[in-house]
Amino acid sequence: MKNILFDLDGTLTDPFIGITKAVAYALKSQDIIVSSLETLKPFIGPPLDDSFQKYYHMNHKDCWIAIEKFREYFNEKGKFENKVYKGIEEVLKQLKDNGYTLYVCTSKPLVFAREILEYFHLDIYFKEIYGSELDGTRKDKADVIAYCLECEQIEAKECIMVGDRMHDIIGAHKNHIPCIGVLYGYGSIEEFQQYHCDYIVENEEGLLKFFYEKDN
Repeated sequence: MKNILFDLDGTLTDPFIGITKAVAYALKSQDIIVSSLETLKPFIGPPLDDSFQKYYHMNHKDCWIAIEKFREYFNEKGKFENKVYKGIEEVLKQLKDNGYTLYVCTSKPLVFAREILEYFHLDIYFKEIYGSELDGTRKDKADVIAYCLECEQIEAKECIMVGDRMHDIIGAHKNHIPCIGVLYGYGSIEEFQQYHCDYIVENEEGLLKFFYEKDN
């Protein structure tokens, strides 16, 4: 297990404010007013078009109009209305110092993922960052992971995924990679159990402990 693939939202950073405000902005453009940003938490993690269809029953055309509005807000303000989880930088530093090769595999458009990681100075810990394209290419986590394996010429048996939602588990398993679910993000123990997450840790300290015990 030489390579660790990290999800971004809900795993490295907490994007609650930026994402929910951008979703609210997009919905308002279609005359949908939300009473609380808390109701938009389910938008954190899954591809945007899937969520707009699921929660607001939008057709394909309206979905992409909403996504363009989301990006309008997100690109200007939302991408930096974000914060690094406490202790996560130390986790990345120690893992890298201990010889692991780290990657980011996110469904977020690559252009935004790079900007966020550079803004918070986390990019220095990763060999490479992989994400989706603005046209929707590789929005599925399994496709992002597969693309990472292909580009880096690494084998699934030498990798493990770290994420906070079912999409990380499903994407990892489709590529024959085990997954660690982190409970400090936006998933739950019930979600992890339902999707047969291989390992579960409560916090950032538990994540570091997991790899320490694996090495010893």
